This record gives sequence, structure tokens and C-alpha cells, in this order.
Amino acid sequence: MPPGLRCARLPELDGVAPIDVAERLRDLPGMALLESARPGRNARWSYLAADPVAVLDAPADGADPFATARRVLGRLSADKVAIPDAPPFTGGLVGYLSYDFGRRLERLPSLAAPDQELPLLRLALHDWVVAWNRRTGHAWLAGRALDERIGRLDERLDVIAERLRAAADEDGGLDPRVPAWHAPLTPEPARAIELRSGLGRAAFEAGVEAVRDEIARGEIYQANLTRRLEAPFRGDPWPLYRRLRTGDPALFAAYLDLGPSPVTGATRAILSASPEPFLALTSDGRVAADPIKGTRPRGRDRAEDRALARELLASSKDRAENVMIVDVLRNDLGRVCRPGTVRVPRLCRLERTAAVQHLVSTVTGALRPGLDAFHLLAASFPGGSITGAPKIRAMQLLEAHEPVRRGPYTGAAGWIGADGAMQTSILIRTFVADGTRLTLHVGGGITWRSDPAAEWDETVAKARGPLSAIGGREIEA
Repeated sequence: MPPGLRCARLPELDGVAPIDVAERLRDLPGMALLESARPGRNARWSYLAADPVAVLDAPADGADPFATARRVLGRLSADKVAIPDAPPFTGGLVGYLSYDFGRRLERLPSLAAPDQELPLLRLALHDWVVAWNRRTGHAWLAGRALDERIGRLDERLDVIAERLRAAADEDGGLDPRVPAWHAPLTPEPARAIELRSGLGRAAFEAGVEAVRDEIARGEIYQANLTRRLEAPFRGDPWPLYRRLRTGDPALFAAYLDLGPSPVTGATRAILSASPEPFLALTSDGRVAADPIKGTRPRGRDRAEDRALARELLASSKDRAENVMIVDVLRNDLGRVCRPGTVRVPRLCRLERTAAVQHLVSTVTGALRPGLDAFHLLAASFPGGSITGAPKIRAMQLLEAHEPVRRGPYTGAAGWIGADGAMQTSILIRTFVADGTRLTLHVGGGITWRSDPAAEWDETVAKARGPLSAIGGREIEA
């Protein structure tokens, strides 16, 4: 084992639900929980980290945050793990990039004012992480030395390991008999949380028509139009995440503690049940993206479910949407990948979540020598599946049709390892507790063939899963 790296099994936590371990570390600042809450091709590992050694918040202007993040990440040991079956992430940056961080990368109009007290980007440097292999249930504790201070790393690992073992041993404590992808339900709230849409049906459908007019004029081929639901909220978002995580299990569930609001003192957090990966990068430079486009609800029974799936697979409109976004991703990856390596090994395959079913494609490539995860993000962010085609022009036009900023929604969350690897998801099916409100955005891809009424209904269907999971409901604007 290299001197600046630690990675060892933690059998006391084998099979324990990561969310239950997180429950016992909530007093630590900056807790981050990234979970694979259901089976899936990309869903092998879950991670828990807290008490970061540094936090990078990007203001609206100023120094290049990616350059700063690169320097911060370089403070950790970059040795590669040589242990078979060890977790891919053993320390590094964890956090999110908001959709509006894209304004730092591209020239966009600013018609809607920011109304959430959240940074455009937050990346926390974690020198230790607990990891679970979802397929085997095995738990690991890993860490990387900060500024070559190996003794300090060992002290921090000893403290967290002792705390985790004590939690596993206590009466009524962590139960390894519960599979790690299960978690007990949190009691339902006393009354339903009612979220109101900032755009009513008529206004949203008018926005769809406006996007169709832009398409008819040849400005764009497709754009992802969204709306925001919100409710006053200054409570603890953690119980809501427990319900979301259990009621709407996702490949890329996430809870990011953003600390207290400077205005109200209430806890700020991101609660995500995203089914969609954004960018994955291995330490040897292999890139993969899995854009989602094309959606149908789940059926009330197996026959209806299969009928809806057949309808989706046969839809030329949905397939065209997906293929256009694949082309956007091919172009984005082509800016930083070796020539001839960008490929599409899977196109428009069906994948299901608890509430909806999607068409998903895969785009792969090999990063050019000398480039890293931050170059890849700069070339590809925000994701094509939640912007449009052509991407930048679609983002420019959407500014006129979305009355509020998106904030973290349709940005990205995940980790960047000190060894150069990265895994991120797109922040859809995501609640944001900003200290005064609870918000949930929903949207869909608009093409010339879009029917405004059907597009509204699709957003209602997309909201239904996460809302019902937390005991909430949408009320008329």
C-alpha cells in the first residue's frame, strides 16, 4: 500500500444500509451521501463522507473555480489503489455544480434573477470515505493523506472507525441483516407538503408553443423546458430524504448537507433521486455518458406497463429526441477525447424507475493525454439531455421561457477522486432545501412534434414519483 493511501475492509458494516450509518454521523459538518439505491448497470457503489478538510464555494464571478479545485484536489495523495475489488473512490472532491454554473463556461443572457442563497458550485475535499459494494454488501474505509501528513490521516481514520464500530455494537444499532439497498421507512409527515408550480398549465403550454416557434424558425432542433414547484420550508430535510430514498429508489440517490442558511439558520441540502448518470471517468481516462431522453409513466399493471414501453420504443418523436442529444454528447466529448475514440455502443434502450420508464443511450470515449476531469466538465457541462440541441443556443432561448433560475436542478452532483477518476449524475428528480423553501423542478424535451398538453402531463408524471415519496403533492398554480 502506498504510504499516503489507506484502504481496508470494514466488516462491521457489511450489509448495513448506508443511510443508517449516515444517520449516526449527521452531527459532523458537510455530510455527503451518494447511494446506489436500486440495481443497475452503473450502480455498484455507495459512499459516505463528512467533516471535509476544505470547501470550495464558487461565487458568481472571480477566479476560475476549476483551476482552484484542481489545486485543492492536488493536496491529497494521488496514489492508485492496487487492491482487487476496492472502491473506485477513496478520497477527493464531493459536491455539485449548479445549472447556472454554465454561465461561467458559456455566454448566456441573465433574464431571471437568482433567488436561492446557494453557491454556483460547491466542492468539498474529503480525506476519508466509507464505501459499500452494492453487489456484495462489503464495506470499506479508505483515506488519503492531506499535504503528506500521514499521521494526521491515521488519526482521523482511527476516530471515524471507532465511532462506526461503536454504532454497530450498540443495542438497537446498525443491522447487517438489512440489505444495504433497503432502508426503513421514515414516518409520514403529519400533513402533506403542498408544492405550487410557478408556471400554471396555460403558461407552460404557451412556453412549449414558443419553443416550437423557435424550432420552426430554424434556431434550434430541441430544448428542455422546465418549471419549478415550491413550498415554504425551514424544517429538517433529512427525514424527507429518507422517505425519498425509500419511496423513489434511484441509481444515483444523493444527500448533500450544505450547512445552515446565512439568512434563516435553517439547514440547506440537496436531496436527489436521480436515475441519470452524467459523466463517468476512470483513472486511466475512459469516459462514458448515458443520456436519458424519452419518457412514459409506469403502468398500473404488467400489461399496461409493457404497452407503455412498446409505445415508447416505437415513438419516432422520442427516438429523435434521444438521437439528437446523443449527437450533442458526441460533440462535447469530441472536444476533449482522442480522435476516433468517441462511440455509441448503446442507442435508445429501455430502462425503468419506480415511477417512469426512459430511453437511455451510451456515449464513450478516451480522454486526450494531459487532460483531466475538469477539462471534461468544462467541455460538457451542463448535460445535453437537459439543455437542447444545439446546446448553447437552446440555453440562450430557454432563458426567455423559464421565469426562475434552475439553481442546482439539472446541474451535476458526484465525486472526483484524487487519482483522476470521476462519477457524476444529473440533478433531476431533485429537491432543494434552500433555508426558506423546498423546491422541485420538472421538465421535458420539446421538439417540433411536441404536443403542449402532453408535455404538461409528462411533467406532472415526473413530479408524481418524488412528491408521493416524501408525502407531498402538487397543487394548482
